[in-house]
Parts: sequence; structure tokens; C-alpha cells
Amino acid sequence: MISLCSEMTDSKGRRARAGWLFFDADCSFCIALARRMARILVPRGFALAPLQDRRVADLLGLPREELLREMRVLTAQGKRYGGADAVIFLASRVWWAWPLVALAQLPGVMPLLRAAYRWIAARRSCAAACAAPAPASAAPQR
Repeated sequence: MISLCSEMTDSKGRRARAGWLFFDADCSFCIALARRMARILVPRGFALAPLQDRRVADLLGLPREELLREMRVLTAQGKRYGGADAVIFLASRVWWAWPLVALAQLPGVMPLLRAAYRWIAARRSCAAACAAPAPASAAPQR
């Protein structure tokens, strides 16, 4: 059986053994988080790609406005996760993140994590604007 993930490659032609993490490449906050996560996830068989890649909407079967609402994970087995559920899924693949996974198993915690994720995601453009370094073109000329 050919999985959806094995058919998608990144810009360098690489495939993901475990799955894909899709992030908003127009958001500097998301880019910074994706760069940090890449160091953890790539050795575990995940690849990262922008949600804006033209293949992702078709791959996930989501309209663009829904697609960009939260980060997405697509496993090599074809399972899909978004937002806080994606965070917990990825945490379950990292041995030292077990406390977060265990916490998520407690009654009532996942709804709180989902609400917290939605709150952060709704404000990420502010966080990105506040944390983003000035573009090189905006640097003063001497």
C-alpha cells in the first residue's frame, strides 16, 4: 500500500519516513517554531513543509482558509492531526515529552489544550510581528 506521505516530496525530492509537519510559511512565528521542531523531528523521520505548497490542500482535502488555521501533521499511515492534537501526536514520538502526553490523557485537559492552541494561533500574527527581525531591505542605508 502506498501512503500519501510517501508520494509527497519536498523541494529537494526527499520523502518523509514517519510523516509530514505542515506549517504556515508566511508567519515568522511559525517559521521559527518549525526550525526548532525540525531539529527534533527530522531525526525521527518527519519532514517539514509549508502549508502553502500547492499540493498540501489537495493532500489534506482542505480549503485554503481552513488549511492555514493551524499546523497540520500527516502520518506515513495517512492519519491527520491539526493544532493541539498535532502537538500531542508529535510529543508522543519524542521520549522526553512524555509528561505532556500524559497530561493530555487526563480528563478535560485536551479541550483546554485545544482552546490554548486556538488562542495562540489567533494571535500569532501579533507574536510574529513583535518577534520578527526587521527585513534586510528595511535596514537603514549608510
